[in-house]
Amino acid sequence: MNKQPHVAIVGATGAVGIEMVKTLEKRRFPVGQLTLLASVRSVGRKIPFAGQDLVVQELTKDSFRGVDLALFSAGGGISREFAASAVAAGCVVVDNSSAFRQDLEVPLVIPEINAADIQAHKGIIANPNCTTAITLMALYPLHQAFGVKRIFAASYQAVSGTGAKALEELERQVEQIVHREPVTRQVYPHQIAFNVLPQVDAFLPSGYTKEEMKMENEGRRIMHHDSFRASVTCVRVPVYRSHSVAVSAEFERPVSLAAARTALERAPGLDVVDEPARQQYPMPLFTTEKYNCAVGRLRLDRALDNGLCFWVSGDQLLKGAALNAVQIAEELVKPPGAA
Repeated sequence: MNKQPHVAIVGATGAVGIEMVKTLEKRRFPVGQLTLLASVRSVGRKIPFAGQDLVVQELTKDSFRGVDLALFSAGGGISREFAASAVAAGCVVVDNSSAFRQDLEVPLVIPEINAADIQAHKGIIANPNCTTAITLMALYPLHQAFGVKRIFAASYQAVSGTGAKALEELERQVEQIVHREPVTRQVYPHQIAFNVLPQVDAFLPSGYTKEEMKMENEGRRIMHHDSFRASVTCVRVPVYRSHSVAVSAEFERPVSLAAARTALERAPGLDVVDEPARQQYPMPLFTTEKYNCAVGRLRLDRALDNGLCFWVSGDQLLKGAALNAVQIAEELVKPPGAA
């Protein structure tokens, strides 16, 4: 790929798209030219990048002429409609939607785990689900040390994972409750303020939601672990930003806290925050706008053989989306043979 690629961001005015622009700038990605694309209603909006105000253009199937790299974050429907046009124009697509995650021809990548898979791409590379990405940042180093068999997990997912309108809904409902006004809802099926919703995404015939199944399906692909099993309950919580996950993991080999801590401390992109005597543990409040995920509450599982419990938090707009996409882009522009 061009060492200073022409980059396009599809969905540039969305929450993740805006974080992609910021992340490219903060990480000094070698952008030769940046094109911002969105739907017609966002055309003309200006977004700052590297000291300039870039004007958002309308996304069309002709938008990718001369573009080397496109970061997509506008939903699965848009990805399915426009990714092929981008590839046909000679562009490499990094897609943040679920459209291609289970396509065996498309690498599904967390660079800290399976960056080598990027080399097998045929024009499209998929970003994983945000909750899966955050969980695997802590689970994978433990898998390398002990060999994970299965996990039982519950997620605590921030409303920003749904989008800007969900953030507005939480803010509005909090204000309505404080002023003793009737609570209105538009985004979620129930009040989210001062409540938790044990549903993220649509229900499947099995009783699990689509979101809950992503942990197992995507985890198997990313870890190259076809027998990995995950039983997950995904919960939406009244937090603005950063997802958290409580995990009980069972491993093939005996686990010790000392060995687990060593594996986690050595893992890239992960901070160990685990001092319970000082009330130090990961929280969304402190992982928001941070590149690294944080893991803590480490303890041996009392119900599983060779089991370990842990709690992991991470900014789902970054490691769960924008940052991961930019990290994939960084791998694409590395010189051959570079570490």
